[in-house]
Amino acid sequence: MPNAQAEAMKTKGNEFFKAGNYAAAIEKYDAASDLDPTVPAYQSNAAACWEKLGDYENMEKASRKCIAADKNFVKGYFRLATALKNLNDLTGCIKALESGLAIESSNADLKKMKKDVMELQRAEQVAAYCNKAEEQLQGGDIPGAYKTLELASRLDAGNSHIQSLMSRVKPKFEALEAKRKSSLSQTELYKEKGDEAYKAANFEVAIEWYTKCIDALRAEKRAESELALKAYSNRAACYKQISNFDGTIADCSAVLEVEPDNVKALIRRAQAFEGVERYRFSLEDCKTVMQMPYEKVGKSNWDLCNMMQHRLNRTVQQLKKMDSC
Repeated sequence: MPNAQAEAMKTKGNEFFKAGNYAAAIEKYDAASDLDPTVPAYQSNAAACWEKLGDYENMEKASRKCIAADKNFVKGYFRLATALKNLNDLTGCIKALESGLAIESSNADLKKMKKDVMELQRAEQVAAYCNKAEEQLQGGDIPGAYKTLELASRLDAGNSHIQSLMSRVKPKFEALEAKRKSSLSQTELYKEKGDEAYKAANFEVAIEWYTKCIDALRAEKRAESELALKAYSNRAACYKQISNFDGTIADCSAVLEVEPDNVKALIRRAQAFEGVERYRFSLEDCKTVMQMPYEKVGKSNWDLCNMMQHRLNRTVQQLKKMDSC
């Protein structure tokens, strides 16, 4: 049964809200919430008042109280997302919207706001890339500026600001690239062509060029050189893309013989071992990575290995049970 006193406070709050007296309405909604904190509508209405007053910090607090009262009250997530959007916490806003959509996936208001906020995020990222490219250009870092503009173009290919910057950067970058390539040895050119094929997703062609590079380096007795390790690493990435896991394992192992703590090679080999159902070897590589300093591994790699480790542990335990039967 609804709390009669709380409902009476809510009614008074509604009257103040309709009259535009939002501060007085908040007092009544807060009073109703104090009398019955299990009703989410009271703090939802208070959040609406804070929005009218332009006080988004208090709107956020009221929205969180609303959600705490009932985690399935979808409007609470919309209120919270609105507050966070106005506080320019777009990442938090997206999380709030996704939490609401997890409860009601078809909610039109949540879906529309998520689309709008993601567009804002994209625009902000493009602007940040453009600013960074400007700074890199002014600082003489032409390759850095070109790479930054390529990232921006992936988000907004038709952006006039990006195109204007690219028209200034690209000729300088191409001139630098031509000069750089002219100084490369034949072996280095093999790797360069492999890199170009890889970027174009022509993995079989890339493998051919990396193999030429590796064979040439072996003939030069430079099989453990920095260039060779890069060629092995890149060829392993190509093998992984075409699900040639044995090739991935072999090339990653070649890298790890010289650099035992190469995180990228360990993770690729772990994934390849899992692909050929050599789960214990995969688990061992994951554990090796997770024993390294977190700063060296990085969050994304650590999270990936942690997830793999849990999955592989379950698989290994299941195999042990089967063996014992």
